[in-house]
Amino acid sequence: MKLKLFSMAIIVAVFCACNSGKKTEQQNQQTETKIINEEVQSANENTEDTVQKETQTMTAKTTKEESPKAEKPTASDEPVFDIVTSLGTVRIKLYKETPKHRDNFIKLAASGYYDGTLFHRVIKNFMIQAGDPDSKNAQPGARLGIGGPDYKIDAEILPQFKHKKGAVAAARQGDQINPEKKSSGSQFYIVQNQNGTPHLDGAYTVFGETISGLDVVDKIATVQTGQGDRPVVDIKIEKIVRIE
Repeated sequence: MKLKLFSMAIIVAVFCACNSGKKTEQQNQQTETKIINEEVQSANENTEDTVQKETQTMTAKTTKEESPKAEKPTASDEPVFDIVTSLGTVRIKLYKETPKHRDNFIKLAASGYYDGTLFHRVIKNFMIQAGDPDSKNAQPGARLGIGGPDYKIDAEILPQFKHKKGAVAAARQGDQINPEKKSSGSQFYIVQNQNGTPHLDGAYTVFGETISGLDVVDKIATVQTGQGDRPVVDIKIEKIVRIE
């Protein structure tokens, strides 16, 4: 009986030892698994950080490489011209709000259309007028003022632009034959009267203004004139140069 009890005790001890060993082995496996999982998680985090940093670096590099170059400044919407005459230079600015007249003047000036033309009509305390291509090499005393290209410009009469001194405006034919108030394709005038010519407001397109050289405008306006208000001594436009 004692021998049988002793044998059973040994079996129980062996069983407990086995279970203890299995439990220890399971704990060791769990610990190893936990360590492996932590290492994997840390590796993943490091990989994510590396990928994120590389992505940010590549994005910044790409953005830098793909950033468009700064565009060159475009030509002014309100170009400035020097009207170089035999009596001095008048500097004018054209308005962006009257683009048809502005662009036409730009085209003609760039082509040399005005070079050699005269201020063919001058009235003191009123205005000085130019732009007739027929005035080039015109004979003394010849009547001028009807020449121009084979087109007219639609009126761009705006209330904010008045006939103040130095205003640049387009000449045109009278209302009886030109009720739409279309402008000459090339002829223009500069107001010389100190107080402007307000009676012309709303009737002619003002498309620019004088920004320097009003003394030259005054000088031209005071010269002696003959038939048709043409100066006795020709006042020539040597050239019109765009400076802005």
